[in-house]
Amino acid sequence: MTNPLVPASPDVPQNAAPKFAPAAGPEVANRVPALTAEVDPDLSQDAEVLQASIRAGSVAQIVVAVIAVIGLTYLLKLVLVTTLASLLLAFVLEPLVSGLARIRVPRAFGALLAVLLMVGLSAGLTFFFYGRAVDFATQLPKYSGKIRSTLAVLREQTSQIEESTRSVIASPRVGKTPVPVEVQEAPGLSRVISASGGTLGEVLLAITFAPFLVYFMLTWKDHAHSATVRLFPKEHRLIAHRTVGRISTMIRGFIAGNVLIGLINALVSTIVFWQLGIPYFYFLGVISGFASLVPYLGIFLALLPPLAGGLGIVNRTGMLTILATVVGLHVVTLNVLYPKIVGKRLRLNPLAITLSLLFWAWIWGAMGLILAVPIVGTTKIICDYIDPLRGLGAWLGD
Repeated sequence: MTNPLVPASPDVPQNAAPKFAPAAGPEVANRVPALTAEVDPDLSQDAEVLQASIRAGSVAQIVVAVIAVIGLTYLLKLVLVTTLASLLLAFVLEPLVSGLARIRVPRAFGALLAVLLMVGLSAGLTFFFYGRAVDFATQLPKYSGKIRSTLAVLREQTSQIEESTRSVIASPRVGKTPVPVEVQEAPGLSRVISASGGTLGEVLLAITFAPFLVYFMLTWKDHAHSATVRLFPKEHRLIAHRTVGRISTMIRGFIAGNVLIGLINALVSTIVFWQLGIPYFYFLGVISGFASLVPYLGIFLALLPPLAGGLGIVNRTGMLTILATVVGLHVVTLNVLYPKIVGKRLRLNPLAITLSLLFWAWIWGAMGLILAVPIVGTTKIICDYIDPLRGLGAWLGD
């Protein structure tokens, strides 16, 4: 029907349906790349090759950068280890300097007093432990007969096992072949000193630099903190301030937790060694208690002093008691005390800690075992505040 109110156009039929241009649907949008490829297939292939080359170049740059950082970390071992160890000592002395500052003592003078106290305490402990070690070494020959008999029994049993194994594995021979004998000169004291002179010189250099580094770290603490924050753009300074604060809290908790656990282990070890009648039980108990804190190697380092001190004095039951005490303390420390006291402050999973210990022990040796946990804890905190690295921070966390 026609609308009487609208006049009919003489050019358009009355019954014709209105015609509209079709909208560009998804089919048309999906056909655009195909049409482009059909028009110029070489252009699309070049774009894919260019994107693949860019991705490969980015990966190669990351790999080269990681290798360069690892190489520099290894080459700068002395500098980095000395700096990080001094940083830990500065955190240990910071409460004393802050307490002196509250009673109107200038921070520079308080830092000097703290460093002098640290040097004096270290010298006193070194002199004391050196004297006890000399006394212990002097009395050790009294039990040389017992030590020789014990070692002789062990050597005889080992020889019997070797002979029985050789008789089973070795094939019978018609004639005897002469065994070549190589005579080696026993290393003298001068040769040992010359061989270890480089390492000893590096250690002495680090020890002499450490007090000065600690003093300047304590004196310029506020300046270093504010200057570090100002290194970042204004929009990121709040995050940088929070990150530095969390790292400081983590390191203080790590140090306090380790000192507390070491004191507990030393107290228990000293009481047990005293009951067994081991000479210099207080000296051996402190060494064994704090040596047990070293990851993985701690159990062996903690066993050597009491076993050497009790050899020839303590019977077999006493030796088993020493073994059970040290191993038990080490197991309780790693599985109960360390996770509850230190682990809560660091929030790291055991796999991340183990891999960190393996890596830093490979790079820095024994000092790497001591510094590995604070380093991986600092890495996690930094990753938590950087959006692209939050996945890595979550992987490192508990």
